Amino acid sequence: MKNWIKELLTWARVRSPWVLHFNTGACNACDIEIVASLTPRFDLERFGVMLKGTPRHADILLCSGPVTRQIQDRLVRIYEQMPEPKFVVAVGTCACSGGVFNGLYNVRGGIDSVIPVSAYIPGCPVRPEAIIDGVVKLLTSYQKSTETPVELPVYDCPEEKNV
Repeated sequence: MKNWIKELLTWARVRSPWVLHFNTGACNACDIEIVASLTPRFDLERFGVMLKGTPRHADILLCSGPVTRQIQDRLVRIYEQMPEPKFVVAVGTCACSGGVFNGLYNVRGGIDSVIPVSAYIPGCPVRPEAIIDGVVKLLTSYQKSTETPVELPVYDCPEEKNV
């Protein structure tokens, strides 16, 4: 493939990543925070990130929750349907290591027990700022690995105000 085509594809992937959110059996606290990061208050879409409903169009798979035996095959199928290059982000302690559910009879563990994970965002629940920071760092590392000069915006965490 020609060099300018690779640069164009890298630029498009870094500037407009499409994410697929998949809950593998979480308590929904991390799911609420993932959705909150897409709302206008935190606005993950300002980085070009768009939530998609199909794995065939997604670049990044945001997983929350531990992998259960029931959901394991579905997770692998969704991962295989994603086009290359594909990235997996484990959001929350349960997705990183199994969390409080680790050791139960129907829990396999974290996301990395089934599919390869590109980035881990620990926390219970994860703050939207951490999700945004994790996605930006993932895109920055992808940009550096392809060595194309695309600048990503810097995200400053807003001060929390008690209302």
